[in-house]
Amino acid sequence: MQKRRAGVLAPIFALPSGYSSGAFGREAYEFVDRLAEGGFAYWQVLPFTVTDAFRSPYASPSSFSVNPYFIDLVSLAERELITKEELEAAKESVSYTCEYERLEAERMALLSRAASRFTDDGALTAFLDENPYLEEYCRFAALKKANGGVPWQAFRVQEPDADAYRTHAFIAYEFFRQWSALHAYANARGIRVIGDLPIYVSHDSADVFFHPELFCLDENGDPTGVAGVPPDYFCEDGQMWGNPLYRWEKMKEDDFSFWRARIRQMLTFFDGVRLDHFRGYDTYFDIPYGAPNAKSGVWREGPREAFVDMLKEEGEGALLIAEDLGDLSPSVEELLAYSELPGMRVFAFATDGADSHHIPHAYPANTVAYSGTHDNNTLLGFLFSLDEEKRRELFDYCRYGGDDVTEGCRAVIETLYLSHANLVILPIQDLLFFGEDTRFNTPGRAEGNWAFRITDEQMRSIDMAYFRTLAERYGRI
Repeated sequence: MQKRRAGVLAPIFALPSGYSSGAFGREAYEFVDRLAEGGFAYWQVLPFTVTDAFRSPYASPSSFSVNPYFIDLVSLAERELITKEELEAAKESVSYTCEYERLEAERMALLSRAASRFTDDGALTAFLDENPYLEEYCRFAALKKANGGVPWQAFRVQEPDADAYRTHAFIAYEFFRQWSALHAYANARGIRVIGDLPIYVSHDSADVFFHPELFCLDENGDPTGVAGVPPDYFCEDGQMWGNPLYRWEKMKEDDFSFWRARIRQMLTFFDGVRLDHFRGYDTYFDIPYGAPNAKSGVWREGPREAFVDMLKEEGEGALLIAEDLGDLSPSVEELLAYSELPGMRVFAFATDGADSHHIPHAYPANTVAYSGTHDNNTLLGFLFSLDEEKRRELFDYCRYGGDDVTEGCRAVIETLYLSHANLVILPIQDLLFFGEDTRFNTPGRAEGNWAFRITDEQMRSIDMAYFRTLAERYGRI
């Protein structure tokens, strides 16, 4: 953050691959090449963890798990871990969305066959020994298989399914191997990668199963309260995420060892980390378990400076970004100032004119400025959603006198590039000037999220010369 730079938000699942979800294959390497071509210095991704039933990576069955759908099948075929026939059968039917139903029905069986053909058991054992929390997830997933997939509170079989354990161990090993190569390639092309660290985990997770003392649970193992946020810009009933809350005092007793392990894994994967819901480390929203919505929740004090001290110790030399969106209390502002971490500004929230701290002229240098995040509409969709008066106001602010909304997007992007923010990040949809139907997530809506993908043709059609020109013009290269 000492130099002015630009980056792109593009989750792995959103990349082309030919096999139902973005992956670590040829197309991902080509995407890195395209970023370098456009003068970008950062690639931001979403969490790498296994997703929940709604395909969200923010409520994973383990904060140390890895998404099996990101594994490149072509690489497995080249090493004869899957056959040419199996590879051909796995080809996608459509390229513009993740084929989740098909993935859920077929992919684990294919990866299990690959695991059965992998013969280096010593490598798997050594890998799991080096990653004990990831080994816990392999055991947890194998226990779920042995128990027919029921939540951990209903486990009756205590012996993990041996084949499932080995399959998950192989997936983790192969995931690390493939990502390490892609990450190294990105760094060699001058691209640093920013990961995303969700604040919470799922109740039905390896984290809670193996470490129940770290979570607010009753004698039956149910949460005493769940996470979320009060009514806000996104949802009038608030958001009830449903994750169990942490026993922060208990975590302090062992100097946040669970969190230290999380940060270390993230900084093995990435050059920087976006810290999701940073305000939860100052005060967190506690919603009664079983409540119909988030309106009855209350704010409670989090770990504050002690946690920030740990973050800065573990993350020394890395880019840590505080996701500081929403209505912030004075105490949160104080913690942000204490942390000295860059916060976030989002143009999609800049509708209050000059009074908004999301308006570009108000950005401090120690800021990451976004046209939108994974939870926002696309820039084109956002501009179309405004009434004519508000859209005209923003266009005038961005020194654009016309009415064409695509050209208005260009004016917004240029305004972000010329702002004081040292880092500007654009979601991949905004490089293509795509509309609302391509957004990644709509908070408060359970279905239809986390599925948008770009095609090979779309990736190659991005006018990277335009973005390089902006980077050169505004000193971001």
